[in-house]
Parts: sequence; C-alpha cells; structure tokens
Amino acid sequence: MAELCKISAAMVSEERSFVLKFDGYSRAKALLNNGQLVISTPFSVGGHKWTVRYYPNGVLKNYAEFIFLYLHLESADAEGVKAKYVLAVLDKNGEAVPSYSHTNPMRTFSKGSDYSYPLMINKADLEALVHLRNDCLTIRCDVTIREFKSQEANIPPTDMHQHLADLLKNKDAADLTFEVGAQSFLAHRCVLAACSSVFKAELLSAKESSAASTIKIHDMEPDVFKSLLHFIYTDSVPVLEMASNKGEADVVMAGHLLVAADRYNIVRLKQICEEKLCNHINSKMVATSLALAEQHGFHRLKEACLRFLASPSNFEAMIASDGYEHLRSSCPSVLKELIARILPAEWKV
Repeated sequence: MAELCKISAAMVSEERSFVLKFDGYSRAKALLNNGQLVISTPFSVGGHKWTVRYYPNGVLKNYAEFIFLYLHLESADAEGVKAKYVLAVLDKNGEAVPSYSHTNPMRTFSKGSDYSYPLMINKADLEALVHLRNDCLTIRCDVTIREFKSQEANIPPTDMHQHLADLLKNKDAADLTFEVGAQSFLAHRCVLAACSSVFKAELLSAKESSAASTIKIHDMEPDVFKSLLHFIYTDSVPVLEMASNKGEADVVMAGHLLVAADRYNIVRLKQICEEKLCNHINSKMVATSLALAEQHGFHRLKEACLRFLASPSNFEAMIASDGYEHLRSSCPSVLKELIARILPAEWKV
C-alpha cells in the first residue's frame, strides 16, 4: 500500500479582475471625515477574501484633498500571501484611465498587516473630468496571486526487504554456508552481522573472518533456521503470518523461533514470537510454553502462562496434557511457584 507523503509543488498562480462601484460619491465625500472609509463588497482570489478600502477624504490630514484606495487582505487565517495588483478608475466606456491607475509589484500580505500601496486621486481633478457617472466612482481591481502549495503524492513504500529477499533467494555473492541437519543454507556475512550482535561477534572477528566459510549449526531444525534467515533478510515471518496456519504447529514454530532469536539476540523476532505465544495459550500448550519461558528467561510469557493457570479448571487440564511431565521434570521450581501463588494448600503435585 502506497504511503502518502507531502512534497513541494510548482508555484500556483491565479489572476482575477473585479469592477467595484462606489455609489453616492458626493454624499460619502460630505459625510465622511478624513480617515474614515467605505469598504467594498468582499471578493475572492486564490482562496482568500479581499476588499478595496475607499477613503473619500484621504487618510492623513495633509492629504485630505486626495481619495485613497487600498487593496486589503481580509482572510483571518492568511499568512504570507504573495500578490500583485492594479487599481484603476474606469471611464464611461469601462476603460482604465491611465492617469488614475496604479500598478503594485508583487508583495506579501498577511492578515493584520499594513495596507497595500494606495491609488491616490486628486478629487478636484477627478471631478473636473467626466469619469464620475451618476455620482458613482467605478474602480477595477486586477489581482494576481502566486503561492507555493504542497501537494500530496503517492510515494511507494520501501522495497528494500524485497531486494534482500531476492539476494537470499538467488544466493548472489553469498560468502557463508550454514549446515543445519541434512540441509545447507547460503548467506551473506555482512547481512547477518548487521542484524545480530551474536553473528557479528562470531563472523567478523579476525579469527572467524579468516576461517572456513562453512558453519555447522547444532540444536536447531532446518526449517527453524530457514525462517530465522528469512526474518533477518526481510523483517517478516511468513510462517507465523499466513492466515491458513493458525493451529498448534504455528505455536510450536513460534516457540522454536523464540529460542533461536534469543540465541542470536534478534530482539524484534523475540518480541514477535513471544507475543504470538502469549496470545495463543491453551491447556494443551501452556505447560510447554511455561517450561520454555522458565528455561530461557522470557518473563512476559511466564506471567501470561501463570495468569492462564490461575483458573483451577485450566490447571487441571494442563496436568492432563502431554507437556506436563516435561514441565514437572525440567522446571520443578516454577511448578512449586505456581502452586504457592494460586492453589489451595490441599493441592498436591
């Protein structure tokens, strides 16, 4: 399944034009003082809300004879919006009047920041011409937005595990042979050393590096060692993950792999196998799992087994299982601990 990752996209541009009509020019001029304003109907460009702010009698006292028009960013959550714009008075034909136009270069807007550079119009000059139709001042505002936006792209998940699986399967550049029972397995010294501190100590020491490339593995079944190698190369345990393999054999393999992972200090595999055993405790397998936990110091598995056996019926069923005699003979202390913790004094072993 592809992972979703945000990456920078190309610059996004949007350009729009708006015609704004300020009706009642004479009335606004008469009623509003210097520094008072009329705000246009909001319009949207680049997903942001904008207005034009109109000061009929100027902003500052020294400029009361001028009209001031500003572009203003209204969006409350906007930060760092880059825009360039043109403010222009339109004549009776709807054309921009060059002498009453102002082009602003690209600048950065943020909500609450200062206004843009204004279009300043001398009122006396404007009124002497014929650009006020029906006492209405008509303005065109052209706004161009440029923003860098993030886009979501589907980045495929890592396939390193597949490359390593192919390396194990094809045996390319393998420099080690493991003999396990009657079977042989080719592997790569550096891969094993990278994943296991035990393999690293055994395979990369000066003595071992110059030794023969064939190593015999004792006290381990070939299928267990094969699964161990597969996990080292792929970080997966198909033998425990297959939906069709959820029976007793699955749990038995988890136990063997847990011992192998502990032997070579492969921590993640130990955790996976111990979790598997903790989640599949039953009266048939609990004695074997408890003996395994006690012999190898798997504390979490031991506690899970003891909790299961806290039920007298589970304890009785365990005594009738095939693994009980092995537990009794190999780990008598844990059996005594169990009896002391959860059973009445009259229970006898």
